[in-house]
Amino acid sequence: MKKLITAFSLAAGLFLATNMANAQQKIGHVNSDDIFANLPEAKTAEASLDAFTKTKQSEIEKLITTYQTKLKAAQDKEKTISEANKETVIKELTAAQTELQTLGKGIEEARTKAAQDVSKKQSELFTPIQQKVSTMISTVAKEKGLAYVFDVAASQGNSNLAYVDGGEDITPTVKSKLGATGTAKSAGK
Repeated sequence: MKKLITAFSLAAGLFLATNMANAQQKIGHVNSDDIFANLPEAKTAEASLDAFTKTKQSEIEKLITTYQTKLKAAQDKEKTISEANKETVIKELTAAQTELQTLGKGIEEARTKAAQDVSKKQSELFTPIQQKVSTMISTVAKEKGLAYVFDVAASQGNSNLAYVDGGEDITPTVKSKLGATGTAKSAGK
């Protein structure tokens, strides 16, 4: 009986030790903001997006200037109204009002289209970079035998990850493999 209890205790101990070893999975963290801030192709994409956005803003500003010029002309025309030219001026002001309404709608449509174009351009520029970074994070995590990797970047909403103590920071390795430059930023310990 004593041998049975000893064998059972030994088996239970081995079972618990095996489960504890399996339960101790390695955890790491990465700061994707730091990676993107130091990745040359992300900087290039950001500059390209800024230039594209400024072009769209310039186009809208031209439309607004045209609108303002025509509005001022209509307001000046309104001041010239008299009994002698009343009918002619009213016709001209009605035509100007219609033109101003059309221009106003055109400005709003241009703003909406510009916002869509900028969003599309941002997606075109950054989606491949994000996929590349994500793939590299997965690769580094697998190389290091990590079961979980948390992104501690502020832009990723790290508000639910208030404290990081331990775990392996794979940000420098991912940055190195992607050719990013610069030093790691604190993840808010």
